[in-house]
Amino acid sequence: MVHAYILIQTEVGKAAAVAAEIAGIPGVTSSEDVTGPYDVIVRAAADNVDQLGQLVVARVQNVDGITRTLTCPVVNL
Repeated sequence: MVHAYILIQTEVGKAAAVAAEIAGIPGVTSSEDVTGPYDVIVRAAADNVDQLGQLVVARVQNVDGITRTLTCPVVNL
């Protein structure tokens, strides 16, 4: 299982709507509005890196109001 945090920048005033829509995507374990350089932080899980990439590119980045994403896979050191 691969876990990642997805940091999202949104259009002005769209953070709440983006977080709510992303929360309903299968594979997303949490989606929260935050303050700072990013507007929404998402925690996601997938069986492998390829499925994680498909989740981000095909599902998350297609949500209306997103301007940029940064995916940070979790590593176990």
